[in-house]
Amino acid sequence: MEWSRQSWRKLNILQQPKYLDQNELQEVEKRLQSFPPLVFAGEARNLKSELASVCEGKAFLLQGGDCAESFMNFNANNIRDMFKVILQMAIVLTYAGSCPIVKVGRMAGQFAKPRSSDEEVLNGVSLPSYRGDIINGFEFDELARVPDPKRMELAYHQAAATMNLLRAFSQGGLADLHQVHKWNLGFVRRAEINEKFATLAENLTQTLDFMQACGLNSKNTPTLSQTTFYTSHEALLLPYEEALTRQDSLSGEWYDCSAHMLWIGERTRGIDDAHVHFLSGVKNPLGVKIGPNGTSDDIKKLSQKLNPQNEAGRLNVIIRMGADKIGEKLPKILRECKAEGLKILFSIDPMHGNTTKSSTNYKTREFDKITSEVRSFFEICASEGVHAGGVHLEMTGQDVTECTGGSFNVTDETLKNRYETQCDPRLNADQAIELAFLIAEFLKKLKQKG
Repeated sequence: MEWSRQSWRKLNILQQPKYLDQNELQEVEKRLQSFPPLVFAGEARNLKSELASVCEGKAFLLQGGDCAESFMNFNANNIRDMFKVILQMAIVLTYAGSCPIVKVGRMAGQFAKPRSSDEEVLNGVSLPSYRGDIINGFEFDELARVPDPKRMELAYHQAAATMNLLRAFSQGGLADLHQVHKWNLGFVRRAEINEKFATLAENLTQTLDFMQACGLNSKNTPTLSQTTFYTSHEALLLPYEEALTRQDSLSGEWYDCSAHMLWIGERTRGIDDAHVHFLSGVKNPLGVKIGPNGTSDDIKKLSQKLNPQNEAGRLNVIIRMGADKIGEKLPKILRECKAEGLKILFSIDPMHGNTTKSSTNYKTREFDKITSEVRSFFEICASEGVHAGGVHLEMTGQDVTECTGGSFNVTDETLKNRYETQCDPRLNADQAIELAFLIAEFLKKLKQKG
């Protein structure tokens, strides 16, 4: 089928809301089409170039953020704290891996969520499932759960405000390496933290002090005080994505200007379905989630459809298999994709395959399982001669209690203290930074092995 912005509408599509008023939906789509783009085509091209370096093993991708952004919790402090924790993780990884870290937030657009069931049942009452604030309300209420197209406009305006703040943080001094490192020192000096984290932090301090002694500081070296930060989200709600897709005036190519990178979820990656078809026509870097039932044949077909020119940096395959299954499933996939000569960035999502129910009936994830899957990913990639390209995390900059374990020991009993997610459990700020130090150990070993 010849591609156009609207051609996806002729194909089978999953995980979409059923809007009751089609006229209202069309009016909202028309208004969105007139709004300014949230990102620019040139920025998406820059990200693709940086991800090509990741494909070649010259950089590492750190992608993380909220499971689902909300309207209710939207404020400057939450955006700042998420940005801070990603920077904290990035500086640890940069030092350990001696390579650039490509920073991509699940921010400024991660409003829609796929669901395993169309209906949610509570106390014998059945209502349509919550699908993210861009579609319907989180409250278990009949009126709130009706899909409302006007929510797309609210999501756009929140995304625009978030982008504005992220750009200011990236260039306005908050990204200063010395400042970020001070935040990490506060983390590693806490009594519960392992000594090896403190050793890495001390080595980094010595490096920054040496640079300062050589006359390299934030005032005369902009790269020490500024950073590049990209955005991404799952391209699930296609009316919204279509409305923000624009033709680049320089190249004539089409870009989805809702984010720098878009990805397709495990539930919507059907090779002949609407989501794959739509994203095949935009030139942004793309991701595809691959779960335990995914095969190398699936990836080959997706690569042919989404990356027919086999361009490095175009396609990020995000593995999400679970700690108990990755060892059985991933080696064959990597081996066969490598034999095919596919230029794919492989990254690991250690969150979705490790979801469970706590003894106190909370949906949670165990920190040990998360770290186990990350470790397995690095080991399997090394054994198959494939670059371990990055990590993809659901996380927050807040002190929530949603995933159990870690040095600060969230337990089944303490999950209730600050369980605030509207969908999936997230790593809190401490757990995210702790995971960064553990990943740093893997990167350091890879560097030592050459």
